[in-house]
Amino acid sequence: MDEVIIIGGGAAGMLAGVIAGRRGCSVTILEKNEKLGKKLYITGKGRCNLTNACDIEELFQSVISNEKFLYSAFYGFDNIQAMAFFEDLGLPLKTERGNRVFPASDKSSDVISALSKELKRLEVRLYFNCTAKEIITADGKVTGVLALEHGEKRIFSCNQVILATGGLSYPSTGSDGDGFFMAEGLGHSVSKCAPALVSMEIKEDYGRKLQGLSLKNVGLKVQWGKKMVYEEQGELLFTHFGVSGPLVLTGSSYLAPYFIKKQEAVLHLDLKPALTVEKLDERLLRDFGKFSNKQYKNSLDELLPRKLIPVMINLSGIDPEKKVNLITKEERRSLALSIKDMVMEVKGFRDYKEAIITHGGIKVKEVNPSTMESKLIKGLYFAGEVLDLDAVTGGFNLQIAWSTAYAAGMAVAEKKKEND
Repeated sequence: MDEVIIIGGGAAGMLAGVIAGRRGCSVTILEKNEKLGKKLYITGKGRCNLTNACDIEELFQSVISNEKFLYSAFYGFDNIQAMAFFEDLGLPLKTERGNRVFPASDKSSDVISALSKELKRLEVRLYFNCTAKEIITADGKVTGVLALEHGEKRIFSCNQVILATGGLSYPSTGSDGDGFFMAEGLGHSVSKCAPALVSMEIKEDYGRKLQGLSLKNVGLKVQWGKKMVYEEQGELLFTHFGVSGPLVLTGSSYLAPYFIKKQEAVLHLDLKPALTVEKLDERLLRDFGKFSNKQYKNSLDELLPRKLIPVMINLSGIDPEKKVNLITKEERRSLALSIKDMVMEVKGFRDYKEAIITHGGIKVKEVNPSTMESKLIKGLYFAGEVLDLDAVTGGFNLQIAWSTAYAAGMAVAEKKKEND
């Protein structure tokens, strides 16, 4: 009998396998793909932003869903310990802007390789093209896993299972929600899910007109009803369907829990966050003074990117052919307000194929936060994105995977010790 079966050979599954294996557990990983770490491979555009070198307070502040649940997990295996863990595996790291931590080689494959080598050293058994279908239980305890190995049914006997199947994002990598079905089959609840850290579609045709335009140092507010759910400055990108970029991705994660309830939201884009409306008006006065004999449509080149000018002219309601020296104070204010608050209605999120993570998952109130063990089924543990936990970009979601996997790996090893 295998003492521990880990379902899923992604980030959480691999690290849990290493931790349990180092503590003497007999470990088997069942992976539905032909290799380990398929989603990890594409993380951070193939560079793998594996954690964030911030202080512990920022670590907690960067979690969007259920940060209190992570108290024990983060303190048990924090970002500094995660960095040390990978460096001890022979993986040199580097820290970039925003405290983002990457492998020095900029290759996610090196992260997977480091974990794979350690699993091999620990003689962890790996079954590829092996899809778990059901966690078998008796008298409220785990007894095994029913799987399809190369299409053939097979039962793996065990007394402990770590479910690390991921969520719903990037389904081509294997995270298609099957972990949710297995957990629900055992009585667990799964909160409503939505794509998160994902681009947004907007109702206006700005995306089509401004496609490819990247803006830096702009302000974005995300409004749901009367509630402002997110406000930040940074980078934004217009796409053929709407908006993307770091500001939008993070905004989507803050909006997700509200958007699930009612799909209505408004984005407020401030193109000049460093200037008040009054200061912007002074700037417009100077520019208009300089170009006083020009037509309005030819007077904004020093203020705005060229691609954006026709859109802003339209929003301001001023005749593009009008001479600048004929523009009234009220018209100038209308332009300033349009620049300070470009309003866009959210039509929807892009789907899971483009989402970095999943908002929602197995409800954490049914899970022991210290051990990641199910409160409903003895010997069943959870790790990573299958849980209702998510965070902003910057390596924080992988840190959740490492920390919960460490807690689960330590807990199964402790249980083995008790049973020996």
